[in-house]
Amino acid sequence: METSRINDPRTPPGAPAAGCDVVTVPARQGLEAVDILRRGPGDTVGPVLHDGGGATLGFLVPPGTAAAWDVPGSTCTETGGRGPTLAPEPPVAGSDWLLPPGEADLATDPAVLREALGEAARMIKAADSCR
Repeated sequence: METSRINDPRTPPGAPAAGCDVVTVPARQGLEAVDILRRGPGDTVGPVLHDGGGATLGFLVPPGTAAAWDVPGSTCTETGGRGPTLAPEPPVAGSDWLLPPGEADLATDPAVLREALGEAARMIKAADSCR
């Protein structure tokens, strides 16, 4: 049996389904988390946005993640099926793709992201305490 997440023929292959929720974190923690996720086994990080000012990163996660998201220092926005358009162009004015669709997995697994953000926060705290 073969299954597919996307049934719309206009959606490019490998693109996540529209309606992903977005976890937003401070850029420093987000960049550390991206590094952690990319060093892990396999492709565990999905598309990631950064804002034009470079202050935050937004990880695309599966729809429904916002309902149970409770990681301090981050927010998860439910898109209610109106999620980012996952075209090569960034979906939000003033943003750009750090990891664009097609170069990243479909969406970041929320449990894996939670662990990476926790590890990133600990690394940042340790680095800051050495100053």
